[in-house]
Amino acid sequence: MQQYILGIDLGTTNSALAFVETAADEAVVNLFSIPQLVNPGEVGVETLLPSSLYIPGPSEFVEGALALPWDERPSYIVGRLAQKRGVENATRLVSSAKSWLSSQNADPTEPLLPLAAPEGVAKVSPLEASRQYLLHIKSAWDQQHSEAKLDQQIVFITVPASFDAAARELTQRAAKLAAYGDVTVLEEPQAAFYAWIARNPNWREQVKPGDLILVVDIGGGTTDFTLIAVTEKGGELQLERVAVGEHILLGGDNMDLALARHVERQLAEKNTKLDAVQFHALWQQCRAAKEKLLSPEGGAEFPIAILGRGTGLIGGTVRAKLTRNEVRLLLLDGFFPEAPPDAAPQKQRRAGLLEAGLNYASDPAVTKHLAQFLRQAAKNTGEGGIAKPTHLLFNGGVLQAAAIEERVAEVLQNWVAQAGAPRLTVLENETKQSDLMHSVAHGAAYYGLARSGKGVRIRGGVPRTYYVGIESPMPAVPGVAAPMKALAVVPFGLEEGSKVELPQRKFALVVGEPAEFRFFSSLSRKTDAPGTMIDEIGDDFEELAPIEVFLPAQENDGRGEEIVPVTLESDVTETGILELWCVAKDGRRWKLEFNVRERHAA
Repeated sequence: MQQYILGIDLGTTNSALAFVETAADEAVVNLFSIPQLVNPGEVGVETLLPSSLYIPGPSEFVEGALALPWDERPSYIVGRLAQKRGVENATRLVSSAKSWLSSQNADPTEPLLPLAAPEGVAKVSPLEASRQYLLHIKSAWDQQHSEAKLDQQIVFITVPASFDAAARELTQRAAKLAAYGDVTVLEEPQAAFYAWIARNPNWREQVKPGDLILVVDIGGGTTDFTLIAVTEKGGELQLERVAVGEHILLGGDNMDLALARHVERQLAEKNTKLDAVQFHALWQQCRAAKEKLLSPEGGAEFPIAILGRGTGLIGGTVRAKLTRNEVRLLLLDGFFPEAPPDAAPQKQRRAGLLEAGLNYASDPAVTKHLAQFLRQAAKNTGEGGIAKPTHLLFNGGVLQAAAIEERVAEVLQNWVAQAGAPRLTVLENETKQSDLMHSVAHGAAYYGLARSGKGVRIRGGVPRTYYVGIESPMPAVPGVAAPMKALAVVPFGLEEGSKVELPQRKFALVVGEPAEFRFFSSLSRKTDAPGTMIDEIGDDFEELAPIEVFLPAQENDGRGEEIVPVTLESDVTETGILELWCVAKDGRRWKLEFNVRERHAA
């Protein structure tokens, strides 16, 4: 029986679970405290599960030290102890696995992590690490809810709004591998806004038709921007997600690292050199210093103490400090400069060969990325300049530092004022500190209520336009490939559970022999209608991994190659999977799923 709706924030740095009882008279969203190892042999409960996985050595822990209530001998450590142990031995720590799911530079299903693992340490794939986080959450829930196991409940898992179809599908596959039932993915900025709605029953009094709400989500590893428009239909206010930013690997971890490098340089000037373990300890302390010194009551300085190595640990303690002025200069001016509205992030020229790794943002200035997003959003609506939000909602752990939030709001106020627009309103949360760390999980659970008719829904649908590659016929020429065009098959904003038919266009489908299908997507081209043929595939397109398939001519038919005239249909399932159907006049149908990492069609 589906007794609960569960919202899971599978975060880059931390994960969380919120839930609501489906049969309760008054729907109240609660946070689930997740049991996890906090020290060897000690299980504690926390509302956050650090998205960290540690691969223990064969004799690293005494027998029974890693036992969990549901597993006496786990293969991996997940959560708080993994995070702590990784400070001491980073070569066995897996982190930021979520960001690898959207990597175009590596296969997330291959064992890649930890990148710096020495020979003899078995690596895991980003997909497997994600499965382990979800499995830990499921095991913890099932252990406390034996009568309502997680795989029998309604489950929503959040993903960055900028995740493409491949990364979304990989998230769902990780859940399936962790023995979840059907899950639905939800965009994180939307979930954050749902949380605000849930905690503000009078939200309709705070916004009006024509308003444009900007959600700025800055987490530990990523930055996400989303625009939500307020519209009206039949006298009722409605919400529609109208723009999504790119996947920007830039967040709190970058800022903490910048502070740690600053302190490291100060110590080096005093002839004090830190080893890897000490530096990781410094990195963690800089996170606390950032949040403390950038809060109104944070004081003028933050003391830092790092244990020495070897004998005489206490006497050898390394001491330093960070001041409020240093932090403001390094972070506010470095990551949140007072940029003009026409600013753009700088692109660095890259070497021809790169180590396998994540595609980190080359420019750390968040405000420059935000300016570029707002200009692109305005361009898509046919306006000039920048999109002019009327309201601003913050989300993400970085924004616990009040000074960062104030700087972003100040920069945006200047931009809208220069554009001649009214001053924007910052949407506040009553329990702000909790909201910023848990609002995505909270909002995902509330979204489940909205889907069941007990709350307001944001219309959003597919966050990109999707295209299939169409090869043009041409005489064979040595060294010249046949030209490739792009046919729009899924428009931006297509709602889940919707279908698009393209009967007006006919194509030739190759069946009976292996063939390759190429797919493209675009975040910026939001007005291409289904059936639009793009003759030139430019820089505003992103090519997805091709699907290599064998489509049989007919079931159990041994005939060879056949060219079949077909029309196309596109579906977006309720769980967010994108499907392309090739339909022949005689009723035969072939389905291609956008499971681009699996390289097969169902």
